[in-house]
Amino acid sequence: MNAETINRIKVRMENELSPSQMKNLENVLTEILYETSANGALPRRSKKNLVKQFLTAKRIEGCSKRTEEYYNSVLAFYKKNIGCDICLADTNKIREYLTDYQKINNCSNVTLDTVRRILSSFYKWLEEEDFILKSPMKRIHRIKAPIVIKPAFSDEQVETIRKSASKSKRNIAIIDILLSSGIRVSELVRLNRSSINLNTRTCTVFGKGAKQRLTYFDVRTKIELENYLKTRKDKNNALFVCSRRKSKNGSYTRLTVNSIEKMIRDIGIKTNIENVHPHRFRRTLATNAIDKGMPIEQVQFLLGHTKIDTTLRYANVQQANVRYSHQKFIC
Repeated sequence: MNAETINRIKVRMENELSPSQMKNLENVLTEILYETSANGALPRRSKKNLVKQFLTAKRIEGCSKRTEEYYNSVLAFYKKNIGCDICLADTNKIREYLTDYQKINNCSNVTLDTVRRILSSFYKWLEEEDFILKSPMKRIHRIKAPIVIKPAFSDEQVETIRKSASKSKRNIAIIDILLSSGIRVSELVRLNRSSINLNTRTCTVFGKGAKQRLTYFDVRTKIELENYLKTRKDKNNALFVCSRRKSKNGSYTRLTVNSIEKMIRDIGIKTNIENVHPHRFRRTLATNAIDKGMPIEQVQFLLGHTKIDTTLRYANVQQANVRYSHQKFIC
């Protein structure tokens, strides 16, 4: 009711006041109408810790801990540097902030658009929860950036990486399951022994938004997993555990994303291969699958993508195959 009243007053006054005066009027009306009513004081919703409240809402929706931490860092920086109450920031103020953010951090348009999306999600939540009347992000559109298809690993690079990792039964099993299944590293660390079926060579993973899907691995991965599991003497249900660090009850602890990223990064340094990281194995699977004729819809399902456009960005189709198809279907 209060929101409707404010909008009616704004419509009546829009020809009488300048944009800045209209903004001030809106702020005053919001402050007064949401604080008191004709019947006396109304219970006023606290605007303290809005970022914390927002993150709590995202957590309930299934947001991962890692994503939550990133949202928190972006919003904390925004709150500190926007220069006004976050509920009073208008579109121009946020545009100025994004421009300054890119200059200060020297970031790409891709990173800047990620910040924009987080702010858009935050202000949409503020609007839905009636902390603000209208999100100032509605007029700030997607920031265009060149789509760069990052290269997959070559067959030679894959074998070099596998050879370097083969000194550890655990590490070679990790490399092979990343290569053959295309799962995310965040999905990998959540795998339990009960998540995999060695007979059918399948594993059940929980992706973004706690979405469950079935994915597959090859015979070579099955053998490496069997070899690794034979070395396990602990009772931890986690599929991959730290080899040294033990918990209070004496069992080895579950591997973390940071541990796997460091292990794979170290392999890249040893083998003198640039940009060796978990996500590149996922991209390699997508590229190889499409090059060998797997329908893009099946690759999308395999990777757990909601939109097929995301799958296309992962796939680096070989130029030789494009030429062959051109000669086959066009010439």
